[in-house]
Amino acid sequence: MIANLRGLLIEKNPAFVIIEAGGVGYEVWIPLTTFYQLGETGSEVSLRIYTSVREDAIQLFGFSTARERELYLKLISVQGIGVKSGISMLSGMSADEIISALRNNDLAKLTAIPGVGRKTAERLVIELRDKVASIGPPDTSSAGKTGSFESERVYDDALSALLNLGYQKSAAEKALMAAQEEISEPNVQRLLRAALKNLAR
Repeated sequence: MIANLRGLLIEKNPAFVIIEAGGVGYEVWIPLTTFYQLGETGSEVSLRIYTSVREDAIQLFGFSTARERELYLKLISVQGIGVKSGISMLSGMSADEIISALRNNDLAKLTAIPGVGRKTAERLVIELRDKVASIGPPDTSSAGKTGSFESERVYDDALSALLNLGYQKSAAEKALMAAQEEISEPNVQRLLRAALKNLAR
């Protein structure tokens, strides 16, 4: 069971990264929140890992903090939330926002996440409202890192991330266009955050 993975970041995408450790390249699926925290390719990274083992596949899911991994494990313990669905939830909303929505029975906020219907949101609240109280406070020891990208690369990466989250292309493009007008110096992190806010309105 892989619990932590430290190595060289050799490929970076909004949905997954490839980390080389000990001469082996590991494909690790990540939420956008973790993508925001990563440095550029060629840098050393360390991720908390959840290993999903099935008969037909072994998949690694990575998180920038132990707190985010802990919330993810609670999310996928709920019926109807699979390993990929849990990643999508953490991509569509920050850990703090999800915890707040669960504690406050905020179904409207939870159903704003792509793929989460009202019944699933109700199940999440019922099963996790008390359990999330045990999750520790946010880790504020390290600030997020983002690199500078050319505008087309920024837009394409942001669009790819939104499509992976389940948003329709037309809606994603509209939200990104509006986000670009709001941000003077966009990078992938800023553009995605602004677009997600627009989509949640």
